[in-house]
Amino acid sequence: MPRVHEARQMKELNGKVAVVTGAGSGLGRALALACAERGMALVLADVSEPGLEQTTIQIRAAFPASRIITRPTDVSKLAEVEALAALALSQYGAAHLLFNNAGVAISAPIWEHTEDDWQWVLGVNLYGVAWGIKVFTPIMLKQGEGHIVSTASANGWMSTPTSGIYAVSKCAVVSMSETLALDIADANGNVNVSVISPAFFSTNIQNSAAHRPQELPATAPLSEIRSQREREGLYAMQHGRLSPAEIAEKTLQGIEAGHFYIFPHPGIKKIITARAMAAQNEVHPFDPLAPRDECA
Repeated sequence: MPRVHEARQMKELNGKVAVVTGAGSGLGRALALACAERGMALVLADVSEPGLEQTTIQIRAAFPASRIITRPTDVSKLAEVEALAALALSQYGAAHLLFNNAGVAISAPIWEHTEDDWQWVLGVNLYGVAWGIKVFTPIMLKQGEGHIVSTASANGWMSTPTSGIYAVSKCAVVSMSETLALDIADANGNVNVSVISPAFFSTNIQNSAAHRPQELPATAPLSEIRSQREREGLYAMQHGRLSPAEIAEKTLQGIEAGHFYIFPHPGIKKIITARAMAAQNEVHPFDPLAPRDECA
């Protein structure tokens, strides 16, 4: 049955309230800066207090009039996401734009990952998005406007060697975003949804183990395969065609245009099409690293 309900997009971001998780570095910091440039009040969250402090310093240097509040937050814990929302409401009275952006990564052959590996990555990448949706969607439905943006990845559409847990989590982000948009349509709610799926770019996610919980220390062995793939991933990120600032700007432009799927690297769509063709042939698992036209 076709869906005819479409939420009214927020045409003016100036003066609205943006909540950004993972704001202490990388894309989260760039998203916060892009929102500040548009005159939005900011609620910034990250597990790293020094990261939040540095983001705040950079924003105030570029946009001195910015309104900013911060809260150290572990998004894997529902109570902490609830406290983040309570802070936004107590300080600003609303939450208009949520970026479910916090993320971590780890690599290894999938059978070598420990229970701790699974709990850590899925806790942040999957449950962190789930809790953001659970907590902020009712707030936005009640206030009559809002936009929820979740950060997936090219790995949300394809799997690469040693990316098992990360790819599982990012596929889930795509699925949760699609389901959220359909559920909101069912409820005739005036809340928009977007999912962003960037490819490689310079980010701090390779260093996310520095913030790994002490209670989840057991990890996969540092095998030669894992080391090789991590070196390749680091090289790809360091030589990404787009900067975090460019991805953030493309994301905000997509939000302003009312786009659901946002692909900062448009070449990824060609690989998604190739994957669909592989599924149609039914014979071999799709290999995104096989030679083909390079992603833009």
